[in-house]
Amino acid sequence: MEAPSTETIPRADAAPSPSESGPFDVIVIGAGVAGLYQLYRLRELGLSVRVFEAGSDVGGTWYWNRYPGARFDSESWSYGYSFSEELLQEWEWPEHFAAQPDTLRYLNFVADKFDLRRDIRFHSRVVAAHFDDAADRWTITLESGEQAVARLLVTALGPLSAYTLPVIPGRDDFRGQAFHTARWPREGVSLAGKRVGIIGTGATAIQVIQTIAAEVGSLTVFQRTPNWAAPLHNRRITPEEQRRIRASYPEIFERCRQTSTCFIHQTDPRKALEVSAEEREAFWEKLYAEPGFGIWVGNFADVLVDKRANALASEFAARKIRQRVRDPAVADKLIPKDHGFGTRRLPLESGYYEVYNRDNVRLVDINETPIERITPEGLRTSAEDFAFDVLIYATGFDGVTGPYDRIDIRGPGGRRLKDDWKGMPRTFLGMLIDGYPNLLMVLGPHTARGNIPRNIEEIVDWLTGLVAHMHRNGLGRVETRREEVDRWVGEVEQAVEGLLFSEVNSWQTGVNRNVEGRQVRRVLGYYGGAVEYRQRTGAVAAGGYRELAFDAELAAKPQGS
Repeated sequence: MEAPSTETIPRADAAPSPSESGPFDVIVIGAGVAGLYQLYRLRELGLSVRVFEAGSDVGGTWYWNRYPGARFDSESWSYGYSFSEELLQEWEWPEHFAAQPDTLRYLNFVADKFDLRRDIRFHSRVVAAHFDDAADRWTITLESGEQAVARLLVTALGPLSAYTLPVIPGRDDFRGQAFHTARWPREGVSLAGKRVGIIGTGATAIQVIQTIAAEVGSLTVFQRTPNWAAPLHNRRITPEEQRRIRASYPEIFERCRQTSTCFIHQTDPRKALEVSAEEREAFWEKLYAEPGFGIWVGNFADVLVDKRANALASEFAARKIRQRVRDPAVADKLIPKDHGFGTRRLPLESGYYEVYNRDNVRLVDINETPIERITPEGLRTSAEDFAFDVLIYATGFDGVTGPYDRIDIRGPGGRRLKDDWKGMPRTFLGMLIDGYPNLLMVLGPHTARGNIPRNIEEIVDWLTGLVAHMHRNGLGRVETRREEVDRWVGEVEQAVEGLLFSEVNSWQTGVNRNVEGRQVRRVLGYYGGAVEYRQRTGAVAAGGYRELAFDAELAAKPQGS
């Protein structure tokens, strides 16, 4: 998508430069993949922009998540930004699925190349954002107490940035080292020969476990909910592959645009229940041996919507676990019983199941022997006391809405977003919020889900087009129309009907046992597919944003309407 025309937009350099507190044209919260690109696009419009970032540098997810084994499970060359041909030709991904240090290095390279840091303020955690209804502007407050104001506020918070710790008594009593994976020390942690306990077996935990098992003295894994996982099959990118990738970027990104999840993998049109058992097994063996998410989002068309087809896929995945784990009792514990294959976000692994064949690794099922408390020496279950040197909390995130709940966001009249979002969030296209003017979201609730940078670029381009429209027409305020929000929420709910994942507890359905009030499932994404979402958002922009309300119309509305 091309950048909006800037010919008729007043440039910020024609007016006095804003002070450190503003007023700015736009404030952006977050300097990760989304925030950096949003800053780049807004600069093209000549606007004054300030990005506030809690960390000491750029990177977002890839800044905070430095735990051992952190890496992509989408293909590196489909993950990076697509907006700059020069950037695409200059950068080389070292592996097909890049490790966290390489991804962070990439985002630093982008920030340097486009001189983005000069508009970013680091060590600046936003704790509040209040809208002044009379002045049509947002005031944000930092943890330091400092404030800044802007006409427009863009949240680039990341759907998985609000990490959660388990609700276990005695967490502060442990005398050893303890870390949540999302706050792993920048200097690293020496684990060689140490007694390590890890709580959790989700995507992050799987990466940590398979990475540190051979290094530590002992590793005890505390599992509540086993997850299906499939091989990543990562490897280095050869020089010849580098040349081929660089020459193929247009085709790669067009392929991503054509798939429902923006990955390179497309759902197979056949149905598992309509092919022979031999054909089905051969296809699954092929997918299991291939790199990436093909076995999840490139599977038979009925695997994620038909319980009978999903049961067959689950049986195949369970057989693979039993083949790879020598102890049948341990293998059985690692096989999920409460959800089918692919109905939760599928982790990709490199030797994860073989870890449990090691003498220094033990799996503890906390459904059988629940954790009672953290002790000064380690951890106590209903059956045993454990002593550790290091405790790792791989206990996940309060997904999608959690990052918003941790900021005191208040709209006109002091209404609080956290209160409004206790139930189903109400958005238009997942980018504007019912009742909160001039607040724009990147990857908010009810946007398409899949290959995140691909989703981000399309959303940021759409938001930038909206901002350009406002500046071209001298508009200072934008709101969603309530009837359009009602219509969109209905479309969101309709799109999820029949999808098996909607019946499963996970961060994607808004369930988190470690967060009060997060025990009821909610629809947090648009699952009608990225192609359909792009068509829907594109139609709104092409039609001149008739679904939104701007200044003149809002001024004519009766008070209180």
